[in-house]
Amino acid sequence: MMKNDTITFNSLQNTHTKIDKRITYHLAGHAAAIYLGNKQKDLPAVYFQININQQQMNGQQANRFSQKYGSYTAEVEGGRLIQNLPLSFVETASYFSWAQYKEYRCAFEADVINLLVGSLAEAKYVALCDGEPFNSNLMNVGALRFYEGCSDSALIAQYMECLIPLTIEREQKLTELFLAAFRFVSNQANWCAISALASFISNEPKNTIPCEEAISLLEPQLAA
Repeated sequence: MMKNDTITFNSLQNTHTKIDKRITYHLAGHAAAIYLGNKQKDLPAVYFQININQQQMNGQQANRFSQKYGSYTAEVEGGRLIQNLPLSFVETASYFSWAQYKEYRCAFEADVINLLVGSLAEAKYVALCDGEPFNSNLMNVGALRFYEGCSDSALIAQYMECLIPLTIEREQKLTELFLAAFRFVSNQANWCAISALASFISNEPKNTIPCEEAISLLEPQLAA
């Protein structure tokens, strides 16, 4: 789903090699949006974990939404409210009550926003490091491909095609969701939470950071 460059548990501990900071912010952005973003929208909590693994050299392909960096992959596993995309949102939701329809659509849109936040968090980190401004006038959905967003973009495209059949309306809605993701990253409390988790990923050489551990790092930042 969302990934970046690093080393396996044993390798990390032995060499103290650090994950690229851009990658840590990408991963942390996804995780923060999944937990904090869903919570802010009163959506159900969903399980996720952060995985950083050495690629198998036996010809097996990694999960197709994983990002590959040299010999390693990094991802946020799980975290989606919509586990299996239907062929058509409209057809599936036609059997729902109005309340169920609203909840289902909100879950669809939240998953898209959470995917967008990873690349935006990485983009903001890069902008801050370069002393460049970070604002919605300088960023757009297309630019996210420069921030390890290719696999995220593929999944987002699947969501949007399922959600809205017409191209023009789909693009308008995606712009709306992009701006919502941008506001999430621009919120100071959210950014502090993302930064705290990114620092932990960078400083703690682990193959897996479970959901509970990530949450324990995200929560305190909201009360700070």
